[in-house]
Amino acid sequence: MKKPTTAELIALKGAELALSELLALYDVRVRQTGIIREMNESLAAAGLTTLPDFSTCPTLARVRLVPVAATTAVAPEEDPAVPADPLPPGALPQRLLLGELPSAVVGLECVPPGAELSQATYLMRYEGYNQIPVVSNMTELHGVVTWKSIALMYENGWETTLENAMQQESLPVFDSREDLFSCLPMLVDQGYVLVRGQDGRISGIVTYQEIVRRFQNTARPFFLLGEIESLLRRWLGARLDAEAVIAVQATNRKPEQRTGKVEDLMFGDYVMLLDGAQRRTALAQRADANWVALGRPALDRGQFVHHLQRVQAIRNRIAHFDDDPLPPEDMRDLTSFARQLRDCVR
Repeated sequence: MKKPTTAELIALKGAELALSELLALYDVRVRQTGIIREMNESLAAAGLTTLPDFSTCPTLARVRLVPVAATTAVAPEEDPAVPADPLPPGALPQRLLLGELPSAVVGLECVPPGAELSQATYLMRYEGYNQIPVVSNMTELHGVVTWKSIALMYENGWETTLENAMQQESLPVFDSREDLFSCLPMLVDQGYVLVRGQDGRISGIVTYQEIVRRFQNTARPFFLLGEIESLLRRWLGARLDAEAVIAVQATNRKPEQRTGKVEDLMFGDYVMLLDGAQRRTALAQRADANWVALGRPALDRGQFVHHLQRVQAIRNRIAHFDDDPLPPEDMRDLTSFARQLRDCVR
């Protein structure tokens, strides 16, 4: 990403921009954690912030650049009846850097070049490693001992030394700022990649097993959420008219953004379409009519709306690739709700 100069930002004080125009100043299109942090730092250096907050406002929103002090006196309008959507469209991560994986930066076990081969193999067996680097001062990589390279040493009848047991060519070493997906071919081929931090030190190791585990823990919820939203749009779009959708969009959209299309709704809007217990009387009455229009009288509405709200809460929690997997009860909720929607759409 690029950054506008402080002078360029100060020149925009008081200006109102579309969110996409603000992002374009930094040569980015989506809001990721690192990008949001750098944009906030850049704006703060110019004594500015945005109203509403650019990091959480809807994708189609417009933001005004104001002095930081103004935020204590001027607050954006908030309607407590309108559910916030901390994960607006386009805010999901589009890129994952190698250094964002915990194992890439926590350090690693290694042996010095003068060590005995038995020292390396003992550590590999004891810790359950498939490889161990041979490193001087955590900066100079001499090679990597792997079970495969040890087998190759014996096959060739070489003397059983650490140097003969090392893989020394085509070592998979990547900078921590590399895109994870650019490293995947090497990771699949070698089973691991070593990570070098910005200080030049070997900072960690990422293994094939870790990526498989992480994919299982993080990608499955994303796919389930994608299926849930697709099914909701198909079901609601087929049963509800544009007037019902516009009634919800009128609560938090500019007139030109009230398209009447289900695909333009945020996830919280789905709740507003169906929740008969919401505080806005007019929307609650419309929600009653919307529920009837869905044509599922045997489906318990209270439980369905409750689970829809649960899915919204889970969705807002997994905006980024967290190391820990979702709790089992959250995965059950996503899986069960997706199954329920499949039945509704049939």
